[in-house]
Amino acid sequence: MESWLTLLFFGLITAGSVAWHLRATGRRTHPASGANAARCVGCGAKHEPRAERCPSCGVPLQVYEIVGAPMASGSATEGAAHAVVRADSCVGCGACVDACPESGAIRLEGRIAAVDRDRCKGHGACVRACPVGGIFLSTGDAVQRIEVPSLGAHFETNVPGLFVVGELGGRGLIKNAVNEGRVAMDEVIRRVRRTGPGRNRYDVIIVGSGPAGLSAGLEAHAAGLRYLLLERGDLSDTIRRYPRHKILMAEPVKVPIYGQLWVADASKESLLKVWQNIVDQTGLRVETGQEVLAVTPEAGSIDVRTATATHRAPHVVLAVGRRGTPRKLGVPGESLPHVFYDIVEMEAFQGASVLVVGGGDSALESAVGLAHQDGTKVVLSYRGDSFARAKERNREKLERLRAEGRLEVVLSSQVRDIRPGEATLATGEGATRRIPAEYVVIRIGGEAPYELLRRAGASIVAKELSVGGPAERAVA
Repeated sequence: MESWLTLLFFGLITAGSVAWHLRATGRRTHPASGANAARCVGCGAKHEPRAERCPSCGVPLQVYEIVGAPMASGSATEGAAHAVVRADSCVGCGACVDACPESGAIRLEGRIAAVDRDRCKGHGACVRACPVGGIFLSTGDAVQRIEVPSLGAHFETNVPGLFVVGELGGRGLIKNAVNEGRVAMDEVIRRVRRTGPGRNRYDVIIVGSGPAGLSAGLEAHAAGLRYLLLERGDLSDTIRRYPRHKILMAEPVKVPIYGQLWVADASKESLLKVWQNIVDQTGLRVETGQEVLAVTPEAGSIDVRTATATHRAPHVVLAVGRRGTPRKLGVPGESLPHVFYDIVEMEAFQGASVLVVGGGDSALESAVGLAHQDGTKVVLSYRGDSFARAKERNREKLERLRAEGRLEVVLSSQVRDIRPGEATLATGEGATRRIPAEYVVIRIGGEAPYELLRRAGASIVAKELSVGGPAERAVA
């Protein structure tokens, strides 16, 4: 008994000492109630400035990076001009390093270019050399102005009931897309439960079955909503259009119903298997082959028109890519996994043979960037007899590399078929030519998705986003 009382006594003394110490040092047991606390864009709860998740709603705070970014002010900060690399756009091709006249001012660190501000003189040569527009000159703080849809806390546009998630909202990270789809659909679920089923056939229509659309669809499926999930192609198309050769997720992300998703340095074929497995296990209904042509607000609802029908719902979640719907060649073999419509990490193609198809700026930029990779053999095919519609600077870069023997250009040619490891070009007068092609990159344009938003009445605004360095670049 005495030993029990002794332990109780010392326990009370210890607890009292800890409480006194917390009061004396000003520490608080509840999160972020000090002057430096930030607020969650979604629920308004306070959190520590460097917190990864909101302590109240649990949403990863990174998903609100663009939604919570300030509007562009129209004025620039003062200071010496210096180059800034857009961490979300750099493809690591090294063209900027070759172009910079200041030794060591810009270099490749891993997969991204990094600027040494002490050595950078603001010449702008790297800006002109970058094939993807991933570098800009700034004064003072590293702030990039971007055009994005105007979105609220739940990723809703200024058009009531119209939500935008995923890459179209400004960020293409897989984990962000999954979380954004979940956040938007949670809000839709709250509204449907509050108002009850409406007169429309569907409670919500989801456009796109990539990471954001899949996540939104799974949330709707789990909640028992009447949903329609439309995909222009099929599930393989959503993965094939993903612009990375390899997919890497630094941390797992929770997919509704399915559970934790963690893809570690996998190919797109592996991710496709995961996607299909998720759909099969959960019973998610995806309507494939349904290209959306228009989204139109109508009498308190929103009409979604495809080539075959018009659907109506009070809520629509747009989860399509920012790059839009790529135009296709329509040739045999185009569905093979080594065919890309955009690329983000050019160093992944080092030492490979690559056929680039197209004659506009995007095609020339891809060819130039790939030609800077060690050992990469690049052939650029274009059906026209010149690159007249491309910018002069891109034509000059291409011609310089062509003269140096670092890439080949085949004008007045068209792709006839694509096979594993090669492609066939029709070169005129009935002649054909086999081109070694471990990879094929098709850059022949497409429909810009922002036009779909503008026609729906959604506002596109300019925002100022702090640009991070290599450590802040997430790869999935």
